[in-house]
Amino acid sequence: MIACGLDFGTSNSAIGVACDGTAALAPVEADSTLMPSAVFFDDEAKDGALFGTAAIAAYIGQTDGRLMRALKSVLGSPLIDEETRLGGGKLALTKVGEMFLRHLKHKAEAFAGREITAVVQGRPVRFDDDDRADARAQAVLEAIVRQAGFRDIAFVYEPIAAVHLYEQTVRSEELVLVADIGGGTSDFSVVRVGPRHRGRADRGDDVLATAGLGLGGTDFDAAFSRAAVMPLLGLGTRLVEKNLPMPVAPYNELATWATINFAYTHKNERELARLAALACEPEKVKRLLNVVRLRLGHRLAFTVEDAKIALSTEDSARLPLTFLEAALAVTAQRVDLDRAIEAGTERLWQTARDCVAAAGLGPSAIDTILLTGGSSRVPAVRAAIGRAAPSARPAGGADDLLSVPLGLTQMAGRMT
Repeated sequence: MIACGLDFGTSNSAIGVACDGTAALAPVEADSTLMPSAVFFDDEAKDGALFGTAAIAAYIGQTDGRLMRALKSVLGSPLIDEETRLGGGKLALTKVGEMFLRHLKHKAEAFAGREITAVVQGRPVRFDDDDRADARAQAVLEAIVRQAGFRDIAFVYEPIAAVHLYEQTVRSEELVLVADIGGGTSDFSVVRVGPRHRGRADRGDDVLATAGLGLGGTDFDAAFSRAAVMPLLGLGTRLVEKNLPMPVAPYNELATWATINFAYTHKNERELARLAALACEPEKVKRLLNVVRLRLGHRLAFTVEDAKIALSTEDSARLPLTFLEAALAVTAQRVDLDRAIEAGTERLWQTARDCVAAAGLGPSAIDTILLTGGSSRVPAVRAAIGRAAPSARPAGGADDLLSVPLGLTQMAGRMT
């Protein structure tokens, strides 16, 4: 038997193949085993969609069409029931997810040279903070995975998959706090690992506690966008009549990856044109109107995301906005990012702290904090999680974006 390990992420995705005692990630873009979770529909194309880097390149190259990203972040929300407009028609968001996962499945099958119908699918500890939304998210994801062509489906918590891979490297017993900070969710687990444990088929007794929340890198992007970029588009300015503030809803919609496309309506354009005429600083609001008219919301979001990534290693970053207006730019400092995401990092610390407490342990009992997921690279995120176990050794490195899919694939080997 052959099986897949599938990591469908908010920002990036990967898939691996387990067969005959071996486990390896499949190349999904040329030689790369990781691809952006993005789909682009060309208004003029008649042969389907573009995926991953090709999808983003088509959008950045100003091909007429629609870019879809961060679908995983709305699996449990009413938004997943919506349809997106494509040319003269509409397409359900669940169908977009199915197309993307089917594309990954085909890549794995090309790598394996045969059909694959069994999969270990990763899932966050919490898709959403609401229990009903969390349960619905897994049900929706399972339906999409099944529609993509998989028949035998098993779910595994993503942080458990990450620690499964890490455990292969340890030589002594450890208590590990796993922190998987992804694009749309953040998951924590306290797990007992070591040579005496890793050979067990049932590891339930070694997982001492799990916790999670529906917050991740895309939320940090939105907060950073509102703080650093949206003021240039009129956020925080006022209207002449009665000195009322500019409505915040258009800014929130364009700052959030999953809702950008919903801003592109004629009704929104008319309302923003009206607001620009009433604004105390009309030139700023006209920029916002142009973002909607020219469908530049994702360009804006990519610029913010790039700056967030740069500020993980640099003290300052420039956000060029020349696609919107000649010479328009803003320079942000790392402290600006830290301040913008402070409410989120505080929640991360509280959730990590509560996970340790739920395991019946004090902070000093944790030997290692295993950091994985792209958003774990943000210094303020690492510092916040470190506060939950100040004496613990941090672990995680260059392969942190691949630790979950590799772990899922190794665990898929048990199905073969």
